[in-house]
Amino acid sequence: MADPKPLKTLRTRRKKAKEVIAVLREEFPNTECSLIHEDAWQLLVATILSAQCTDARVNKVTPGLFEQFPTPQDFADAPLAEIEEAIHSTGFYRNKAKSLQGAGRALIERHDGEVPNDMKALVKVPGAGRKTANVVLGEIYNNPDGVVVDTHVSRISLKLGFSDTVDPVKAERQLNEVIPRVDWADYGHLIIDHGRKTCRARVPKCDDCSLYKWCVIRA
Repeated sequence: MADPKPLKTLRTRRKKAKEVIAVLREEFPNTECSLIHEDAWQLLVATILSAQCTDARVNKVTPGLFEQFPTPQDFADAPLAEIEEAIHSTGFYRNKAKSLQGAGRALIERHDGEVPNDMKALVKVPGAGRKTANVVLGEIYNNPDGVVVDTHVSRISLKLGFSDTVDPVKAERQLNEVIPRVDWADYGHLIIDHGRKTCRARVPKCDDCSLYKWCVIRA
């Protein structure tokens, strides 16, 4: 990818962001979180598992995982080896298993077994950085603290000129200024949909891209 061009004025980027979001909403009217879940705990677990793993793979693992370990207490009490075996195919299973068990114990000990609706509290839960916390806060509580920045969002936001860095913390800060707060949760879903369908990392389908005219870093 070419070096990013200097960012336009904040006012210009905000106007452009509204136009981009409007186009993507028309293209993906039913956009939603692709991680299958029934509640905040299941989404927290699924998001932790999604690191360096496809959502499709996570969705294959979680039904059996939640049947075996239905609650945070079950994860807290389970032998670590059993959690590792259940999530093995998601990759980095040893670290993820420690995070899941740690998350279960943290929720039991500090939050009465409930996933907190608060960024400061959530990021103290093992395995839950700002990205994971924003996924849960936005999807479950409709209260995101910022835009969810995954690899699709980081890469495509850079191409659109909404940010000038792939550092997730810095990119989130820039995107929070550009993307309307009401769209913080859906922006990530829409960009992920666009990245999977059209703006693929290796072979982008620029000829079919509904956002091509706004792209400042073209393949």
